[in-house]
Amino acid sequence: MTPDDLKVSTTEPEAMSDARPATSGRAEEEPGVREAGAQAAAGPGRALSLRKLNAYYGATHAVKDVDLEYAANRVTAMIGPSGCGKSTLVRCINRMHEEIPGARAEGEVRLDDLDVYAPSVDVVAVRRAIGMVFQKPNPFPTMSIFDNVAAGMRLTGARGSGVRDRVEQSLRGAGLWEEVKDRLAAPGIGLSGGQQQRLCIARTIAVEPEVILMDEPCSALDPIATLKIEELIHDLKQRYTIVIVTHNMQQAARVADTTAFMLHGEMVEHGATDKIFSKPDDVRTEDYVTGKFG
Repeated sequence: MTPDDLKVSTTEPEAMSDARPATSGRAEEEPGVREAGAQAAAGPGRALSLRKLNAYYGATHAVKDVDLEYAANRVTAMIGPSGCGKSTLVRCINRMHEEIPGARAEGEVRLDDLDVYAPSVDVVAVRRAIGMVFQKPNPFPTMSIFDNVAAGMRLTGARGSGVRDRVEQSLRGAGLWEEVKDRLAAPGIGLSGGQQQRLCIARTIAVEPEVILMDEPCSALDPIATLKIEELIHDLKQRYTIVIVTHNMQQAARVADTTAFMLHGEMVEHGATDKIFSKPDDVRTEDYVTGKFG
């Protein structure tokens, strides 16, 4: 995706097609799909920069003058006690925060060199480039497994065999293909909680983002499902830049290359995960990661 792809477009997207996968539930197996294997159709991730980012809920100042760099193709964990502003900050990155009545954000969020809050930028394109996976799995309840993954592509006008190929690639990329390939026409809501979350990840990567935001993606999952998501995060960072909000210190230590600690809306410290958990620079970080508060 280039900066021009994020500029406001005057072309209306086509309506979603009623097309469905074949009754066998299998996507057409073209040579390109087989060669793709588990690799989703996406290029390298891109860097993110936050500069003097502030976020408000009415008069409440929730995120305060945050400067932060997210390196491309790395996993950054956002940690801190409940109410510290980490989820609000993440929602500001892809401009979801502004959808809340009375909420607003100020400052800069740059995808490489492009300010995603610039007036010329299309917010829908921003949310394609910066995808989000929420705390609770949220597959579309009336859609099949196939249609859940294809939904975003169809809204951008994709049709035909290209959609079927990318659905398979995305399900492979989310580590779900082998579990669902014979029942693609079944309701997505019928999957287990862990499978539903991987389905939502497949839906996110199907539109070829460059950054994936994850807001406590494992908090509602059992340990086995959590392990699968963590293994998937390790694979996904080869193709995407990943930001994960988590209350689980052990999870942050397992999956993140760098960790950022927030407190009372402020960025206290950001550094290599090993350093944050073993020898942080700020005593507040040490108190939090050692369980003295939070």
